[in-house]
Amino acid sequence: MSDETLPDLDPVIHAQARLRVISALSKLNTEDRIAFPRLQEILRMTAGNLSVHLRKLEEAGYVEVTKTHHGRTPATLIHLTRRGRRAFEDYVTALRTLITPPEEP
Repeated sequence: MSDETLPDLDPVIHAQARLRVISALSKLNTEDRIAFPRLQEILRMTAGNLSVHLRKLEEAGYVEVTKTHHGRTPATLIHLTRRGRRAFEDYVTALRTLITPPEEP
């Protein structure tokens, strides 16, 4: 495999924290949403750090962040978009291509 055939890794996903976020979200069913505190707990990230990375993913169209209320309690729900799921699948495919040894002639 020459350098010309090596795939690029999506820089939005490639950052370690965002890779962890999108990987966790990819485990949800396509229409499911997860509450911000639960995602924060799963990833063991501070609220500020998680917010920054979610904003970057949201700007790329990879996640949808919805602010709502349950009764009087505010709630922030996160959803991996179809575009985000596809970007993650492409990222994983590219990564597999990079780590698979080339076939011997």
